Amino acid sequence: MAPVFQCPPRLKPGSRVAALSLSSGFVTEVMGRYHAGVRQVAQEFGWDIVPAPNALRGADYLDAHPETRAEDLHWALTQPDILGMVSVIGGDDSIRLLPYLNPDLIRAHPKAFLGYSDTTVTLLQFVRAGVQAYYGPSLLTDLAENGGMSPFVVRGVRQALIDEPVAFDLTPAAEWTEVYVDWADEGQQHMPRPMTPGEGWVWLQGNVPAEGHLLGGCLEVLDMLNGTPGWPEPDLWAGAILALETSEEMPPPAQVGYWLRNYAAQGILGSLAGLLLARPRGYTPEMTGQLYGWVRRVLREAGREDLPVVANVDFGHTSPQLTLPLGAQARLDPLAGRVTVRP
Repeated sequence: MAPVFQCPPRLKPGSRVAALSLSSGFVTEVMGRYHAGVRQVAQEFGWDIVPAPNALRGADYLDAHPETRAEDLHWALTQPDILGMVSVIGGDDSIRLLPYLNPDLIRAHPKAFLGYSDTTVTLLQFVRAGVQAYYGPSLLTDLAENGGMSPFVVRGVRQALIDEPVAFDLTPAAEWTEVYVDWADEGQQHMPRPMTPGEGWVWLQGNVPAEGHLLGGCLEVLDMLNGTPGWPEPDLWAGAILALETSEEMPPPAQVGYWLRNYAAQGILGSLAGLLLARPRGYTPEMTGQLYGWVRRVLREAGREDLPVVANVDFGHTSPQLTLPLGAQARLDPLAGRVTVRP
């Protein structure tokens, strides 16, 4: 039987949304960027962003006290006036929260939680608790985008979190960027980043439509999570549309292939319904070609040449990014070139 996930209440204008620093606490070094995110979220969505009690206590404190980060999540879940949560930024050590997280609170208080990258760890604990979670922009990234939030991001957040839950198609971004901007330089906040024309999606294989629940996250973070008590159970992988992306650390294409071989050895690739691959940040065209070669190779080794795979999708570590409701149903139609999500 396919797993069933609770859909959290929608976040309407006026909703109080907690800002959580569950990983890096460096937000205190770029408070101008934080305030830009708070301001732009209020302008676009009407949400009232409220920092969790420990969210702005600084990098040193949060590094020394991972338990307080978990306490912030529990606080946001149990406060009746807090209706949702957004990750301030990612990092590299959300894995340290696992001993302190209470899945019963997630299950008892299903609320929308938005974030990506290292937030993969906590988002998957929501999914493991049977609650949809949202793989999308964080407060300091696309929500605080220079020159204002991208309409592409606004539409994605609205479809996943705000509008009435009806089926919607994911679409490729018309333009994208990975240009670095110094967030500490507040003078640049009003200046849009230069953009590159979008190349569209790349359908690597498969010609039969497939449907399943969305699952996944950042590959490097999944590698940290693999083998821990927070790793999803086999029935959560079965029949899933797996969404995978890589970070600014730019793992070599061969390393991505090795990770996928691990998934094959676990039986994960054999049980999937489909695969979404994000545009890889920092890759040259040659590296991207090598990546696609590795994906096809590993799927062939696993006997999954039938698996529908769409690549160069706009989520993860390039901007603008989609918002993917993990746990929601998705349908891949390779011949029509469509990806449809049903919240």
